[in-house]
Amino acid sequence: MTRPSSDLFSGGGDTGRLLAELDWAHTPLGPVGGWPQSLRAAVRMVLSSRYPMLLLWGDDFSQLYNDAYSALIGDKHPAALGDDVRVTLAEGWDVLAPLIEEAMATGVASWVPALQLLLERAGYREEAYFSVSHAPARDDDGRTVGVLTVCSEVTQQVVGERRLRLLRDLSVLGDGRTVDVDATGARLIDVIDGHPLDVPFAAIYLRDGTALRRVACTGGDRGHAGALPDAVELADPGPPAYAWGLTDAVEGRTAQVTDVADRLPLPAGPWDDPVRNALALPLPSADEDQPLGVLLVGVSPSRGLDEAYRSFHQLLAQQISVALRNAQEYEEERRRVEAMAELDRVKTDFFANVSHEFRTPLTLILGPLTDALTDATAPLAAVQRERVETGWRNATRLLTLVNSLLTFSSLEAGRARSDARLVDLAALTAELAGVFRAAVERAGLTLEVSCPPLPRPVAVDPVNWERIVTNLLSNALKYTFIGRIRVTLDADDEEVRLTVTDTGIGIAERDLPKLFERFHRVRGARSRSHEGTGIGLALVHELARLEGGDVRATSQVGVGSRFTVTLPWSATHRTAVSGPAVDERGDAARAAVEEAMGWLTEPGDAVTEPDPASGPGTDELAGARILLADDNADMRAYLIRLLTGQGWRVRAVTDGRQALDEIHRDLPDLVLTDVMMPVLDGFDLVRRLRADPTTRALPVLVLSARAGGEASVEGLSLGADDYLVKPFAAAELIARIRASIRRARGRTPAAASGDGPATVATPAPSARRAPVGPIPSAPAVEPVHDASVVAETPVDPDGLGDLLDVGWAYPSAPTSAAAMRRDVRGALGDLDVDPDVLEDLLLAGSEAMNNAVEHAQRPSRPEVRVRVQMGGDLIRISVRDFGTWRDRRPAMDRGRGALLMNAYGDVRLVSTAEGTTVTIERRLA
Repeated sequence: MTRPSSDLFSGGGDTGRLLAELDWAHTPLGPVGGWPQSLRAAVRMVLSSRYPMLLLWGDDFSQLYNDAYSALIGDKHPAALGDDVRVTLAEGWDVLAPLIEEAMATGVASWVPALQLLLERAGYREEAYFSVSHAPARDDDGRTVGVLTVCSEVTQQVVGERRLRLLRDLSVLGDGRTVDVDATGARLIDVIDGHPLDVPFAAIYLRDGTALRRVACTGGDRGHAGALPDAVELADPGPPAYAWGLTDAVEGRTAQVTDVADRLPLPAGPWDDPVRNALALPLPSADEDQPLGVLLVGVSPSRGLDEAYRSFHQLLAQQISVALRNAQEYEEERRRVEAMAELDRVKTDFFANVSHEFRTPLTLILGPLTDALTDATAPLAAVQRERVETGWRNATRLLTLVNSLLTFSSLEAGRARSDARLVDLAALTAELAGVFRAAVERAGLTLEVSCPPLPRPVAVDPVNWERIVTNLLSNALKYTFIGRIRVTLDADDEEVRLTVTDTGIGIAERDLPKLFERFHRVRGARSRSHEGTGIGLALVHELARLEGGDVRATSQVGVGSRFTVTLPWSATHRTAVSGPAVDERGDAARAAVEEAMGWLTEPGDAVTEPDPASGPGTDELAGARILLADDNADMRAYLIRLLTGQGWRVRAVTDGRQALDEIHRDLPDLVLTDVMMPVLDGFDLVRRLRADPTTRALPVLVLSARAGGEASVEGLSLGADDYLVKPFAAAELIARIRASIRRARGRTPAAASGDGPATVATPAPSARRAPVGPIPSAPAVEPVHDASVVAETPVDPDGLGDLLDVGWAYPSAPTSAAAMRRDVRGALGDLDVDPDVLEDLLLAGSEAMNNAVEHAQRPSRPEVRVRVQMGGDLIRISVRDFGTWRDRRPAMDRGRGALLMNAYGDVRLVSTAEGTTVTIERRLA
């Protein structure tokens, strides 16, 4: 007995229910009751499976399938149930028909992985992929009457792998092989052009100033480039830019273009359907608000623009952006390298030209000086001879520096040459070393020279060899304080070796790799002098290579150093030049020894007393004691003559350490120090003096060859009273010294004449001070160059000055800042204020003083008033000018005053018609 039809389809889910409800009598299969047992069994198998299965039965290929299969055919379900598969899948039948016919004809099952199939299941002609098996279906008699199809969709897998290949191919373009941005863009487009199924067309636009410039697009000039704008002015984009979504994308928003077919007729996809959609995507950059450019891509007509497809486009834009940014960075780096090379060439040419230009005036300086020193018919007086000899020595030193720079610039530019001549290298080396003997022995060292004759002559440039030997010996003498310096020359079958060994301070291992780099100097190394250009060893290295050899160094800290110059015999067999030699032999060695003698000139222990006949006879500063610290012997001698000529007593030392020792032994009235000195430099000396309460108020004037605002700011911020750049005028130096000593002694012009002292700081008593009357009219002030101070008795309206309340009036001049620092330091130094807080307040107050001087316009009084109050845990500094406010000229504005003041205290500014007052407050706790 046959069961009801509903029992056949039970357990088949939604599709089984639809099958049960279908009027099978009107289908080629007829009523369910007449179905053979083989068909019934096949239907039960299909419906019970969760794997997509399709059963085709009969000559009309009637379809019976399960829920899993219904999901694969989309909107063709449920109309496909019982219908002919040739109608349902008409668009893909040309692919399926051979497989089905083969299975029915042969009775053998087939398996096809990733079969591409055209489907219209979602309203468009879709590119889909299936792994399919077709097996014959037999009736009760064993005849093949249908096909059982088992399939699974692999579209996402196939398409995903294809898109990953594209992204991978694009990623290899970031390897730096192409550093030109346009060429990189073209290569990117070439890769994209090879994947038309996912990207039917693409164009790359890059931001170029205020425009978007198309770098490349698929299809080239013969393709669809004409439909896309070549460039877009961002200020006035125009209709095409809006139509393609470029204006939105360049602002960081992805735009979708839906009318591509009207603008660009382009067949695409597996079945050449027209492209209808495109995306304009921003190319991300380091600046999120300003994309690098825009990527315009077409959307495949055979794939839906779902989330996965959009994510692929985003990854595509990121990959292209990375490649283009790498190309930009490479291109920028290449331009930087080229610019640096050009700058290096220009610098080298500049050094060469300047060095040449220096030689003419130096010749005209050295010539007359030499004539004056050697003129027996008109001999110089002793004093004049000393002055001329100082000028001659330093002009000679300048010529040596010029020659070194000229040689080094020629080496860097590749223009240097070696005029090789056959020389007795052993005799030449011994002679050059002998020039240094007097200087070495004067330093208390031993010079050992071992230069036995070589087996054969050597072709070498004698001038270059002299510079090599001279620099190595000069370097050894500069850094060796006890022991010996040894010079040896030997040879073997392969090379000639010059070795200079010393028992000096040695070089740390970390500094050895940079030892022959130009301008490299070992920081903090003890030396006889801080002077030098830092190119001596670099010059040795370059000259050794120019001669065909090399140089190496070994060293141990505290033991000594060994420098070895090697010349292979093959390099010494060059063809020697003919003709007379250049008459420069020995010049470099003699100049180096002359300079070294200056290092070895130690100042005497005694104080240089002034000439009784010199200096102003009634000067109240007569007999002032000045400590001079400078490592240059000629500079010391010059300053001693200059200062003793003012009636002052001078003690000279060669470095900051000696200066500290002398100050603690006998406190001077003023310290005059150079900045660049061995052992302890001038800035460290100032720092230590200001950290010591006994020397905190000691006037310090800094001399330096380091010009520029940064150097002077550094010195003044450390607590120096004044900073003077070399070369300086003698009269200016004397005036600044006088002003500094007078300020330190706390004298006004009247006090200096003997009328009595003026109070610099008036500490308040422990009890609270009663307010006093208004400040009287300011008395006359001294000229600006002396920056004299007028002390005042201020009013205390808010009772802050429990511990201190003092004020001063200064001339409205740039030099008054130094006087203000001196007075404030003196007033607060006795109140146990933390040194760091004090220095912060002094720096902030100096900036306020500078602002008052620079900003005050048409002041009613040519002065600036400063007031210091201290009470409880608060210090207040008030700086007031008497002019209307004006902006500083750009040339005057250092751009750091307000920043410094606010960094070191709470700042308030009140500006009125009568003037401006800046108040700086700092809590001590």
